Amino acid sequence: MYLESIDGPQDLLALDSRQRIALAEEIRAALLHKLSLRGGHVGSNLGFVEATIALHYVFHDPDDKIVFDVSHQSYTHKMLTGRRDAFLDESRFDDVSGFSEPSESDYDLFRMGHTSTSVSLASGLAKARDMAGRGGNVVAVIGDGSLSGGEALEGLDFVGGELNGNMIIVVNDNGMSIAENHGGLYRSLAHLRESGGTSPDNIFTALGLDYRYEPRGNDIDALIRIFEQVRDTDHPVVVHIRTRKGLGYTPAERNKEAWHWHAPFDEATGVSLAPPRRTYLTEAGDHVLDLMAADPEVTAIIAGTPTVFDLTPERRARAGRQLIDVGIAEEQAVAMASGMARGGGKPIVGMYASFLQRTYDQMMDDVCINSSPATFCIGNASIWGVNDVTHLGLFDIAMIGNIPGLVYLAPTNVEEMNAMMDWAVRQTQHPVAIRMPAGTVRHADDAHPVRRDYSRLDTFDTLHRGSRVAIIAAGDFLRLGEDTARLLHDEEGIDATVVNPQFISGVDAATLDSLLDDHTVVVTLEDGMLSGGFGAKVAAHYAPTPMRVLCYGFAKTYYDRYDPAEVMHDNRLEPGAIRDDVLHTLADGVEFPQRPVARGGAFPRDTAA
Repeated sequence: MYLESIDGPQDLLALDSRQRIALAEEIRAALLHKLSLRGGHVGSNLGFVEATIALHYVFHDPDDKIVFDVSHQSYTHKMLTGRRDAFLDESRFDDVSGFSEPSESDYDLFRMGHTSTSVSLASGLAKARDMAGRGGNVVAVIGDGSLSGGEALEGLDFVGGELNGNMIIVVNDNGMSIAENHGGLYRSLAHLRESGGTSPDNIFTALGLDYRYEPRGNDIDALIRIFEQVRDTDHPVVVHIRTRKGLGYTPAERNKEAWHWHAPFDEATGVSLAPPRRTYLTEAGDHVLDLMAADPEVTAIIAGTPTVFDLTPERRARAGRQLIDVGIAEEQAVAMASGMARGGGKPIVGMYASFLQRTYDQMMDDVCINSSPATFCIGNASIWGVNDVTHLGLFDIAMIGNIPGLVYLAPTNVEEMNAMMDWAVRQTQHPVAIRMPAGTVRHADDAHPVRRDYSRLDTFDTLHRGSRVAIIAAGDFLRLGEDTARLLHDEEGIDATVVNPQFISGVDAATLDSLLDDHTVVVTLEDGMLSGGFGAKVAAHYAPTPMRVLCYGFAKTYYDRYDPAEVMHDNRLEPGAIRDDVLHTLADGVEFPQRPVARGGAFPRDTAA
């Protein structure tokens, strides 16, 4: 095998044209084998094998730098930069991340997993090089889907107009984002492809960039020639290459959307090894489609991720013009929703929590300051979401739950989620975000009727009234709260109060104050970062009182490729651990604190985390 002889990019120089083609096939076979067992980004990696070989053949570290946008096309890059065993040896599959990771190799320059960033990052590298008077090439790799992101356009605008030195932007055009591309610039790309790169409708030259086109984006020799032409250029240049997403694997070529990212599968047939299951994203998508069918003014807005509502091509066809995909442009999605809501429309934005932070300014200024009654459904906001460090969904409560005017709701089951969505779309007073649950789908039970009206803001739902200990468990963690209460009852004879707060952007002062009469300990549980989260609001409310508050969530850190069960254990998010903490606190405290006469600074803070 040629791959086994590649310890670093310099070893590519010893291969002739025929051997490089054979190497590409070996890499593709290794990719498919690992991806079939572990899952990952399939189509983008299969389509960029030849381009990666050509890049590393022409550009040489440490003088030359390559920045991969999103980096979900970087698996071949990893194989060529000393990490091939992580793709060939099953016992080492977990040695590498699915994204660019500097701790693995000096060839990886940034931790990244979000789209549209490579041009801006590379422009900084190029500017630092020029300011220091150093040489070398800086190469930014960006896919056509990523071009729809605002940061990509900002980067292109700066590089074309302001950067006067070497920078090479490789546009990997496979005609796809996660799903189909959306936006006007793709007409320009289509014209360039159809004209062989000669169309005057050229967004890159319009921004002041030099431009080259290579239609044979999966031909290593052709790519080497064009990269050699632009190597050591003294000005920014775009190399637009046409590639085939999923190349070399028939299922991925036939259904590019389904194979953008794929769970483990049978390599011979392409059949998924995981049984199909309904998720909260599927349930939410069903309800959004029902709302659109019942009301033509309801519009769903997504930012290049139809999976957030499980919107398959068939379901997108069913939605028709009531579905808007703005491309990978989350800021546009949120600001547009504000405009639609102010104009009398009923927008529902679906967005993953890991991309929500890209919209913070729009959420605050465009939506909340204007009290625009738009609805936001936030997906994968959970420890059970994507576990890569760049895709964490644990920061959202602290981030948007403290924006004035935003109502943030945390449903605990499907029926509650749908009821919150109904209310959010119907009301016209507030922007509303709904934290869609994750994990196993849970349905409401007959013992607790589903609330339909949330217009009395920040009013919690007490599911069971007990004494001494109260457990306030938000969203996904209600089940953990119920299990803990059951354990306290069965093993310790403590009849704990259980509260489903539903609102995580505020506190129910009346309910919290009522607990002061006969409770000693309040426990808060949230599926998010503890610092600045929901529990912090409850603890702050009780700060002037003798109430003991135990807040449970996740430590403020960047978790990476974690096992959710291990993280839960490390943060004492288990019924037994919580029970032990409660018993210790009860043993150390006053049984029933007296209600203070007035709130203020007279009572010492007595909280634990």
